[in-house]
Formats: sequence, C-alpha cells, structure tokens
Amino acid sequence: MIGGGIAGLTAATTLASRLGDKVEVTVLTKEPYYVSGPTRPLILTDEERFERIIRGYGYVGSLGIKVVYGAVSSIDPGNRVVKYVESPPYGTAGGALSYDYLIVAPGVVFDGSGITGYGKWWWVNSNVYDPGMLTELKSKLWSINQGTVLIYAPKAPYRCAPAPTETALLAHTVLKHRGVRDRVRVIHVDANDKTQPPIIADKVKELYDKAGIELVTNQDITELSSNEVVTRSGERYKFDVLAMLEPNRAPSFIRDAGLGDNWFEVRSPTDLRHVKYDDVLAAGDAAKLPYPKNQEIAFESALFAVNKILEDLGVGDRVNVQYAFVGWAYLGNIEGRLETLSLQFGFDYTQQTPKPIKDPEPKREYTVQKDRWMQTYLSKLFGY
Repeated sequence: MIGGGIAGLTAATTLASRLGDKVEVTVLTKEPYYVSGPTRPLILTDEERFERIIRGYGYVGSLGIKVVYGAVSSIDPGNRVVKYVESPPYGTAGGALSYDYLIVAPGVVFDGSGITGYGKWWWVNSNVYDPGMLTELKSKLWSINQGTVLIYAPKAPYRCAPAPTETALLAHTVLKHRGVRDRVRVIHVDANDKTQPPIIADKVKELYDKAGIELVTNQDITELSSNEVVTRSGERYKFDVLAMLEPNRAPSFIRDAGLGDNWFEVRSPTDLRHVKYDDVLAAGDAAKLPYPKNQEIAFESALFAVNKILEDLGVGDRVNVQYAFVGWAYLGNIEGRLETLSLQFGFDYTQQTPKPIKDPEPKREYTVQKDRWMQTYLSKLFGY
C-alpha cells in the first residue's frame, strides 16, 4: 500500500481483517503521523484544533500491518518492486519493497510550476491544505487590518472541491469578528466557470454577495509576484494575503512508472486495476475517476480495489460498496460569530444520471455532523 491516508488505510485494514495471516499487508507512508483534512479549515476560526485531527500509526501496527516510513522514489511494475528513500525522522535509510499486489493511494501533489514566478515567490502563498501554510494563513487573517485577501481555485479536479469557498467565507468570518472587514477586500478568483462543487454554487454566490466577497470566474492565474497575480486574460490583482490552491496532479512516480500522466489510469470506477497491470491498483485522489476528489470517494474507491484483489484470490466474500456520498461545505458566519454554519449536499452515482441532493438552508448542526463523521473515520482507522 502506498499512502497512509484514508484510502490506503481503508484498503490495508480491510484486507487484514478479511484475510488475516493469509496475507502480509505493508503500508508505505511519508510521515509517522496523519493529519485529517475535512475539518481542518475550522482551525482558521479556532473551532478546530490540530490535536483533535492528528493521529499516529500505533493502532495500525497492532493489527499486524507493517508500516514503513519513507518517500517513494520509483515503482517498477514489471518486476513488482517499489523503491523508497528515507523519510526523517523515523524512516529507515531507504530500500525496496516487493509485492504481489500494489495499491497506489498517495494523494495529490500541489503543483505551481506552471505559474510564472512561482519558483521565486512560492513562499508568499498559504492555504488550508498544508498544515504549516494553514497556520500561516490563520496568523495573517488575525493580524491584517487593511488590504486585500485573495483566494484562488484552479481548474477542477482538485482535492476537496469546496475548500476555496470555505477559505473565503471563513476569512470573511474572522475579519468580521475582528471588526476590520470593511477595510479588507476579499476576492475569490476561480479558474472554473462556477465555484466548486457546482451544485452549491448558487448558494455560495448568494452568500458572497451578502458578505461583499468579489468573485471572478473563468480566470486561471498564470503569473505570481510578491504582491500581485496575473490571470490568463491579463487581469492583475494585488494582494496582502494570498490563499492560492495550486493545480493538483498525482505524484511524479506514477507518471515515471508509466501508470498515467496527471492521474493513475484505471480500467473503470469499479475496476481500479491499471489498464496494463492486473496487480497494480489505485485508490483515492490519485486515481483517475469521474467523481470529486473527497474523503468519501477515497474510502469507496479503496473498497472497490480490495474487492478486485479478493476476486483475484478466489475469495467469495466481497465488501458492500457503492459510489454515493453526503458532504458538508463550511459557509462561515456572515455576522462574524465564530460559529460556522454548513451546507449539506451529495451525489448518488449509482444512478445512470447522478442524482444530486442539497439542503439550501445553512445550519449549525451540519457543522457538528461533519465533525462527528470525521471523528468516526479517525476512530475506525486509527483506533481513537
């Protein structure tokens, strides 16, 4: 298993529980800890704390699963070998792992290399995805007294579709709470024709209008400097705080192994095997799927990958799984109270035409539901 996140651990723990000592399960992950993502944006408003969403791998080890800390350097699918290098502070000196089946679930890479000036000015950026950048963004939002906060969403697909709009609305909430909102301009530049996911774009636009958040769509950022971005059409936006999500792609070792270009090429959403290799499968955000990149899809794709391995091994018992999810998008609090409201939405992909669902009324209880949902995942996979 490459990846110690939701997809990787779902596949690892499910295989271990179904097959017991008939199989040796190894998880290769870069860090000796996991930081949960879905509730992470609420750190901006002090409604979430890192200690509630960080987990270690002790429980995983107690299940008989081997956990190796290291960064993948290459995959050799012809010889069934994964090579890795040391990932301090607890990694080994590096080495190679052989496999009978490989599930690739490393998540995504945030790649700003296509933006002119990014190599020099990357450090001016912050976002809600990277824990370090998140704390920097929080510090900036709680200290800025005037100027411009600029949020950017790249072309979909990218991890956690509503995260940029969550960032904008939570930034408004913090600034309003601090009493400086009327002196700080908030702009959301989006490379898509609507904010993501489209099903809630109408409600987001309604709240943006009420909050005075400026929305610019169909504009991707092509240049970055110390205090300004330039879009493809030549529009320039100065900023004092930048929360830019770079374009997403799968890690380079997937491309280098011939497993896909930007994403791992699977046979179908329910057959997660590579188009060429029967023994190499993908799960989670790195897989090329016609669905959003979110935690529920990561979980479900991991189970589909497990089912294909069980089928190949001649195991009759299958995991019950389908592609459908209910999610929640943080909408902050227009009045500036540090009590975030959320919108509930979802999709049922089991139908020929995916059926969307949405409650158009933001509710505090949905914020609580999202937290409980996240903590349930953490307890199931990490034991606490």
